[in-house]
Amino acid sequence: MKIGIGFPANIPGVQGRHLLNWAKKADTGPFSSLGLIDRLVYDNYDPLIAFAAAAGATQRIRLMTTVLLAPLRSSALLAKQAASLDALSRGRLTLGLGIGSREDDFQAVSVPFHSRGKIFDEQLATMQRIWSGERLSDAVGPIGPAPAQAGGPEILIGGRAPAAIQRLGTWGHGFISGGGGPQSANVGFRMAEKVWSEAGRAGKPRLVGCTYIALGPDAGTRGGNYIRHYYGAWGEMIAKSLPTTLEAIKGTIQAYSGIGTDELILWPTTPDLDQVDLLADTLG
Repeated sequence: MKIGIGFPANIPGVQGRHLLNWAKKADTGPFSSLGLIDRLVYDNYDPLIAFAAAAGATQRIRLMTTVLLAPLRSSALLAKQAASLDALSRGRLTLGLGIGSREDDFQAVSVPFHSRGKIFDEQLATMQRIWSGERLSDAVGPIGPAPAQAGGPEILIGGRAPAAIQRLGTWGHGFISGGGGPQSANVGFRMAEKVWSEAGRAGKPRLVGCTYIALGPDAGTRGGNYIRHYYGAWGEMIAKSLPTTLEAIKGTIQAYSGIGTDELILWPTTPDLDQVDLLADTLG
């Protein structure tokens, strides 16, 4: 199982220079990917722009949105931005995509909240057409640049609802589970495998999990405060189960490995650079 590390561009107040230092340090470590969550109505950096900066500061680590809220964005513009980032990073982009659950994000861009699933389905088809070099329509020609990965960046479908996972029958290379813990991830993984098999798709879906962690001085308090700030009342449950010791993190890694996870992203809840070294030491 590969282990990735979160990119703290989602934590309020983090400066750009700090993010570049984090990316460089992670790039020299044992981590497979940088992972970054998405939200609009919050004090966070836009994931694709943050990853463009990280791409220039790194050489090998992959850049994974965990997940990007696709319906907040124009389909053609998102396809162009993703292809640009994939080309600039020499094929290191993985797009975890989902529809989101916060209505205020959609209100901010005047996108109908209850139509976001339908919008996302249309986006997946449109982006695939653009990345394949086809005309957008009879009236609109091809949109470049060509992504470095043939056919477009790797796509992982996110979401807990069965309707979300059903998209794997047609779209994507795998399934990404959010921060609900290994038990929740296991349910999603088994559903994803079933949908994949029933659709007659070759091989097996790539299964990616994500979980929050906190290390360093006063990690439980500081990490819990961020979780509560980001999620509100729902964050209390996550904060209570937040792994804050190397032993607890090792146990979490073992639990995800036991359910067949191909890659696990450890999201930070504090932006201290020493977390990168501490996690690297944990992985040996």
